[in-house]
Amino acid sequence: MQPPTTAQIRTAVEVLKKLGERLNERATHSLIQLPDTQLGDHSAGRIEVRAIEQVTQIRTVTAQLEQWGDELLQQGR
Repeated sequence: MQPPTTAQIRTAVEVLKKLGERLNERATHSLIQLPDTQLGDHSAGRIEVRAIEQVTQIRTVTAQLEQWGDELLQQGR
């Protein structure tokens, strides 16, 4: 299997960053629409936790891709 090019890795990183932004925007939108009730507060907590977990996973993968890209650049030199 051939490794990706650094351009492909950069593109993947940008896509993941946009995905993280989208997840945050969707979570914010969902929070705004929740009723101000105990159930709404409970749902808000779950939405926030899920968004944080997803964005954290995206950041982890993004960092791994960036490291891989750096390694490929160093190998090419």
